[in-house]
Amino acid sequence: MTIEQQQYYEGLGRRKESSARVRLSTGQGEFVVNSKFAESFFSRKIDLRTSLAPLRVTGLKGDFDISVKVSGGGISGQADAIRLGIARALLKFNPELRKTLRKHNLLTRDPRAKERKKPGLKRARKAPQYTKR
Repeated sequence: MTIEQQQYYEGLGRRKESSARVRLSTGQGEFVVNSKFAESFFSRKIDLRTSLAPLRVTGLKGDFDISVKVSGGGISGQADAIRLGIARALLKFNPELRKTLRKHNLLTRDPRAKERKKPGLKRARKAPQYTKR
């Protein structure tokens, strides 16, 4: 193997409590998440489709082998974290893709997270039931 064949592009994606480290390398389109094929890792097809959105939008689906290490959160949050990681790795591969990825809102980290519990309440906003007597 030459040095050029070993080159990869790395991106970090986060969503809620999930964090994904993504590595793109030129290949046949193999997609591996935590040492499992993505089709078996994601039980719902929408999560697989979500995570591959940057490649579909840029027309590069099948051009890269994708290796992902993801942890924390739930499956949907992990899929969104992978999506952001792939988009950031694609930018390192070709900075001219920024306009396309930005247009489809794939470079913005989703800031929404679980709201903290407040004192005197049961959860973040749920108050105890009011009793008149």
